[in-house]
Amino acid sequence: MESAPQNILTLIIVIQFIFGNLSNGFMVLVNCVDWIKTRKASSIDKILTILATFRIGLIWVTLVYWFGAQYHSPLLITETPLRIIVSAWIFTNHFSLWFATILSIFYLFKIGNFSSPSFLYLKWRIKKVILMIQLATLIFLFLNLIQMNIHITDWIHQDEGNATLDSRISGFSKFSYLALFTLTMYSLIPFTVALISFCFLLFSQWKHLQKMKSNSKEHRDPRTKAHISAIKSVLSFLLLYASFLLCLIIASIPSIYQNHLAYSVLQSIKMIYLSSHSFILILGNPKLRQACVLMLWQLRCRLQR
Repeated sequence: MESAPQNILTLIIVIQFIFGNLSNGFMVLVNCVDWIKTRKASSIDKILTILATFRIGLIWVTLVYWFGAQYHSPLLITETPLRIIVSAWIFTNHFSLWFATILSIFYLFKIGNFSSPSFLYLKWRIKKVILMIQLATLIFLFLNLIQMNIHITDWIHQDEGNATLDSRISGFSKFSYLALFTLTMYSLIPFTVALISFCFLLFSQWKHLQKMKSNSKEHRDPRTKAHISAIKSVLSFLLLYASFLLCLIIASIPSIYQNHLAYSVLQSIKMIYLSSHSFILILGNPKLRQACVLMLWQLRCRLQR
């Protein structure tokens, strides 16, 4: 029988799972409907749509992995299901993280104001820059998939002589530590890129404010508002993903992984990143925010009837 804290955490994870699907699904639906109506989509809409799509996939994979670890451990110590789940997690996490990073880079080049010739050259060719980044990240994806499958193969071969379930679970705990460490290392690359973009955005905002003070103008001009909105979006992503990475590292500790209650706490914190950041993106995007307000108003009217 499960304890009351475990039941509460399970309920929290399920609620976050629902909210994550709703928020990301809302972004995909609004942008796709708008694209069908206008026959065109801006770069930011494309990035947000792709990001939300892979976030939905990552939310499902994360829930499946958590369910398997909590309620059906033999599922994760079988080679074929393990390869499928791990590959799906790497694939969805890679694109959801890199497109969030690309969003940070897009904000930097669209809103940032630097006089460097290199920056201006890249700013004028932002679409090509984003495309090249997307292609370059595929290298990290393939390397991650190859390395993870090597870890799985090594674990399977080393564990062939262990016939008992307990021995296989013990061996799987050691494999999980190595696997999560590898995933974390690959995840640090886009996180670092997003952090650099955030620092440049802050520096650009500081320069802009200094220039406005010298010109005795109001601080709340459109460029300042755009800077602040972008900084909030990137900062929220960095903070939430930092907590996500920290939970990955802690969850790789064998004693934590085998403790169902502690593992559920970490899983709940990880799901906060997947569900909360999308709400922040909706509130920071005028079109999505307006569509959300309209939807809530219509829902309220129907409930009052």
